[in-house]
Order: sequence, then structure tokens, then C-alpha cells
Amino acid sequence: MSRLNTINPDTATGRAAELLTAVKSNMGAVPNLTKVMANQPAVLEAFLGLGEALSKGSFDPKIREAIALTVAGANRCDYCASAHSAISKSLKVEPSEIDSRLKGQSADPKLAALLSFAKTIVKKQGLVSDDDLAAVRDAGYDDGAITEVTAHVAANIFTNYINHVAQTDIDFPVVKIQ
Repeated sequence: MSRLNTINPDTATGRAAELLTAVKSNMGAVPNLTKVMANQPAVLEAFLGLGEALSKGSFDPKIREAIALTVAGANRCDYCASAHSAISKSLKVEPSEIDSRLKGQSADPKLAALLSFAKTIVKKQGLVSDDDLAAVRDAGYDDGAITEVTAHVAANIFTNYINHVAQTDIDFPVVKIQ
């Protein structure tokens, strides 16, 4: 059971109600993570705004989900691993590739370099080396992509940590980080 309250969309009021209604409209459901975030509507609004802004970047949904899987794996967030595995499946990503992405790997060498860099950002708390930057640049990523992957890592750490603190009940097919 979640250690923080989950706000029921049917009884929510004010800004929390508005935001949860928007989540349901956009996603067709209201995931438990957003119900936890609705305890402080500014947090839910920040999460939704960051996601919307980053969706306008250069990475397509499959790459964004690959980064989310890598960060979930690196941070051992079962909720995010479960959610992003389900989303990746809906994007037609093969189960073996989903498993690889949870480890910061991919069968695609260019994506593997990006995911390795994302995992390095998490593990080194952003204090990457010149060699780490050179490796991702050598794979064909420019400073815009490096900035973008860093933002995605930060956005996913945000959700990982909310889930760690709350111990959010998983409302997707469960994936446990090994």
C-alpha cells in the first residue's frame, strides 16, 4: 500500500481535480503516480508540464521510453519499470529489447551509446567525465541531444524518487528490477 495518499479523481477538488481530469483525458486512465502527485497540485503540474515540453524535443517516443527504462533500471524503480515497459510494449518494442533497455543497453549501437550515457548520468549524479561525453558524441549525438538526454534523465529521476518515497502501488503489469 502506498505510503502517501492517492487522491481519488472522483472526489478531488480544485486544481487537483482539473489536473487529474486532464490526465484521464490524455491517457485514458489516471495512473497511481499522478494520484500521489496530486497531493500537491504544483508537483503534478510540474510533472505534466515537463513531459509536454520534452515531448517537443528531437527524441521520438521510443527513444524517450528507452531513456525512461534505463533510468528506472539504474534507480531500481519497479513502478517506472512497469509503467515504461507497458508503454514500450504499446510502441511495439520487443520484450528482449525492453529488458536490455532496463539495463541501459540496446541492440541498436547508436541507441546503446545514448542509454549508456543516460545510465552514466544517473550513476555519477551528473558528474560525467570528458571521456563519457566523447563516447556519446562519437556515437553521433550533438550537444542538443546531450542536453535533451540529461533533461529526460532528470525528469525520470523525479518520478523514480516520488515512487520510492511513496512506495506507489503499481497499476501496470509488474516488472521487478533484478
